[in-house]
Amino acid sequence: MAGGTLPGTATDEADGSDRVVFHVDMDCFYASCERLRHPELAGEPVVVGMGYEAGETIGAVATASYEARAFGVDSAMPIPEALDRLPRRVDADPDDPDAPDPADSGRYLPVDLDFYKEVAGEVKAVLRDCTDVIREVSIDEAYLDVTDRTAWDVAGGSTAADAGEDDSPPRSAAAGPAEARTLAEGYARHVKQRIEREAGVPASVGVAPNMSTAKVASDADKPDGLVVVPPGSVASFLAPLSTAEIHGVGPVTERTLAEMGIETAADLAAADLDRLADALGERGPELHRRARGDDDREVTPTGLPKSLSRESSLSPTADEEPKRETVAALAADVARRARERGCLYRTIGIKVVEPPFDVNTRARSLPGPVDNPDLVESVALDLLAEFADDRVRKLGVRVSNLDFAESDQATLGGFDAGDVESGSGGGASDPTHDFRGGTTTTEGDGGKLTDWMGEEPAAAESAEAEVEESGDRRASERGDGQASLGDWE
Repeated sequence: MAGGTLPGTATDEADGSDRVVFHVDMDCFYASCERLRHPELAGEPVVVGMGYEAGETIGAVATASYEARAFGVDSAMPIPEALDRLPRRVDADPDDPDAPDPADSGRYLPVDLDFYKEVAGEVKAVLRDCTDVIREVSIDEAYLDVTDRTAWDVAGGSTAADAGEDDSPPRSAAAGPAEARTLAEGYARHVKQRIEREAGVPASVGVAPNMSTAKVASDADKPDGLVVVPPGSVASFLAPLSTAEIHGVGPVTERTLAEMGIETAADLAAADLDRLADALGERGPELHRRARGDDDREVTPTGLPKSLSRESSLSPTADEEPKRETVAALAADVARRARERGCLYRTIGIKVVEPPFDVNTRARSLPGPVDNPDLVESVALDLLAEFADDRVRKLGVRVSNLDFAESDQATLGGFDAGDVESGSGGGASDPTHDFRGGTTTTEGDGGKLTDWMGEEPAAAESAEAEVEESGDRRASERGDGQASLGDWE
């Protein structure tokens, strides 16, 4: 590949892998979602949680924006304590001398998981389009192996303006130890910009040769950060960090290590393995390897997807022709992806988003699993006809109820192209009110809004969980203060 390899890269080091791993971490995700639909909250202290309503005495913070954290509010904090540190804006009365100062108050909002899942689905659609290998850790966090999409090669076309010398590579514009701008950095910036543009929420991305270092990197420059750790610089990047920053070290382990005189990643990397094993069991040597930047785990998908979908934003329009062209193109792409993955599908659906964020879905179930690109397009366009006169800002096509096993395809003789699920006539169909003003038609699980997310996030593996044996818990994002989705369902 043009441009050459990164100067100084030592291919025989523990971190000298050719792999390029991204860790994508959404910034204060629930608060970012609320700002998406309430733009007036930009720059305001925002707390998303439960139990702050009048008369409620039990509750906790799910997410605190960075502005709220400046007042000492953090995730998992009891709501009464949060209210002591940051009073509710509704309780601030400039005419009452005993009321809190409006400048020292914040907005408290209830958790709205359906809305957050919808936004997460849009983020996930971007990630799935940017890589074929993705591991979803939670609603707002994922690992991507993008080795097949980019490389550690230096970006071509270095100039004196970029690097200071004609023969020098262009300087990195990312935070972290990277000195030269690599193709991997450019691709990470592309992913960040697409998330911002298509889902409307900010993300921080860590780029490294392995999973654990990418995770640390994504936390290193929040919010809206991009940290690149090239091969050959992993160990030096990790060395000065506290042990708490090493992925897999929770509060209990951090205290145990401190009692052993181990306070930094460099200390942990140099520690005696037998001593670590005695104190931490099997996790001791594993954390020792991660502190050295030695992590050979592959980014493995969390399971087979439940659906495949593609979405496309467009300028709000009621013009039928561009809407049909968009849906036809999306249908062709979804059908191609299904064929590449060797899966059949039983349900074909569309998603129509009307300004500002009214989401509608429609779906049609088939007699059995098929692989038929023409049918996907035909059904999708039929379903779109209901919205022929409506202004839309985003369109999506999905195939679901996937079948990855070898099976006979259903014949289409009994399939009536006019039998659109409408909630009348067919007992299995029932239109329900969409949580943002639209309607969702369901058949089985073919039309559930959450299915647009594909597969459900898997539980964190024990070696990766931020939960220690003692029962101490951490937020799924140590640096971002985001409580995990499971805590609120």
